[in-house]
Amino acid sequence: MSLNINLDPKANIPRDQVFPKYVIDRPGKVIFVGHHLSTASHFRCIVRNISLYGADLDVSPNLTMPKNFFLEILGIHDEIGCTVIRREAEHVVVGFNMLLAPEFLHHVIRRGFEDA
Repeated sequence: MSLNINLDPKANIPRDQVFPKYVIDRPGKVIFVGHHLSTASHFRCIVRNISLYGADLDVSPNLTMPKNFFLEILGIHDEIGCTVIRREAEHVVVGFNMLLAPEFLHHVIRRGFEDA
């Protein structure tokens, strides 16, 4: 499975829709970024789809979502810096603060199959 993407910089497509998305349906944690980058508060989410650019999350519709946070995916012990792109009730689309390395994304996708 090749995760390398050739982008046309002239294409008028939103960045969160340019990269292929992979369904992983894995539990995760949204970790608040506090004072001095502390990470004391967190809440659960479901990571529905992931790409090199971002992810689609399901969260509680009653939850006040911070603009910037860290995302931790169950079984992957790295925290990914995220920014909210848009939210509709419990569905949240986030962009990663840096594109994921293709090898890391492949590891996340493969990890989902290993746990199934």
